[in-house]
Amino acid sequence: PPAPGPVELVPAFTNLPFNYPVGLGLHPDGRILVVEKRGVIKAVPDDPAATGADLELFLDIQSKVDASKSEAGLLSVALHPKFTENGQFIVNYTGIVNSKLTSIIARYHVGADGLGDPSTEERLLEITQPFNNHNGGQAAFGPDGMLYIGMGDGGSGGDPGNRSQNLKELLGKMLRIDVDTTTGDLPYGIPSDNPFALNPDARGEIWAYGLRNPWRFSFDPLTGQ
Repeated sequence: PPAPGPVELVPAFTNLPFNYPVGLGLHPDGRILVVEKRGVIKAVPDDPAATGADLELFLDIQSKVDASKSEAGLLSVALHPKFTENGQFIVNYTGIVNSKLTSIIARYHVGADGLGDPSTEERLLEITQPFNNHNGGQAAFGPDGMLYIGMGDGGSGGDPGNRSQNLKELLGKMLRIDVDTTTGDLPYGIPSDNPFALNPDARGEIWAYGLRNPWRFSFDPLTGQ
């Protein structure tokens, strides 16, 4: 491909107030979805002159989110590839389950008003975090329609539990699941082309392992990698 042209950074949306923004999503209608760590997603109109009065509350799940630790909170949003048809989207956040910090991958639907409905939560994955850091945070649909999830090694320093190398653990991995099907009793499907899908000694959700803390990742628009 041709070499990219020069890139210039310029201030944008300078009149908008946010509370610890950590992620962005793009709505099909052109609005930008801004993820706030505390458990809120705000919809921003595609207008550089927009002010705080123009922000719309797309989702508020502060009651479910534990953002008390520096790397915890609502960390990303991913709209389903068929969002305009099914109104589904995925969020990755940390909450408390059985008194333990837990990474939660949940599916939501929009209501009749086109905004996220907190009452529609369906938890696809709950992964207990042994420490407060290295929670990963990104969930994103790939060009193949599968959901990819970056999961940190569980925290502390130096991966004391050797979880990244343990194929029976989901921590320290890039996960890949199919949210449109199911496998067994799971609320999601294990893609048949996942490298460990048929390995009884490994978790089938694993796409890659040996990771420390994949906070963000993206897909190459030219190659899909």
